[in-house]
This record gives sequence, structure tokens and C-alpha cells, in this order.
Amino acid sequence: MLWQGQTELASALFVDLKKKPAINFIAYLKKHSTRIINYEYFSQSGLCSIGSGAVESAVKQIGRRMKISGEQWKLENIPRMLQLRSAYLNGQLTA
Repeated sequence: MLWQGQTELASALFVDLKKKPAINFIAYLKKHSTRIINYEYFSQSGLCSIGSGAVESAVKQIGRRMKISGEQWKLENIPRMLQLRSAYLNGQLTA
């Protein structure tokens, strides 16, 4: 159910359980329900990678770029650089 983003249906399975882990899980689903996406849809449609590997790799690349001697970015320019990098990786920039 969570693979399909159905947090309410998943929560319903735990409502009758009274142990702390079940109560915590229901609270987590309620708090984060808007952040839990339909992974199945995105996976099948090929719209984006749902793994964290690509994101973690990009973060490392950006971190290394910011630490290169003589190649410093101003803090206020980082969001624009991330937007450009995202657009490039998503094929939204044309040559």
C-alpha cells in the first residue's frame, strides 16, 4: 500500500493495535502522508529515479565542487546552480 502511496489504507491496518510501535507508525504516516509518493507510478512511468543513489551522488559532487581550491561559490548562488544542474540532468537545457 505504501508503494502506491496509500497511507490511509496502510494506517487502517494498524488502528486496532495498541503497542507503541504500531501507534508510532500510524503517527508517522499521518505526519508524513503528503511526502509519501506513489512510487509504483513513478517507477513504471520512468519519470524519475526513485532510488537515493543518484541524489546522494549529486550531493557528493556538489560538495566536492564547493571545496575545490579557487572554485568557491557564493552561498546565495548555490540554489541557482542546483536548479541549473537539475535542469541539465533532466534534459531540460538545450544546446
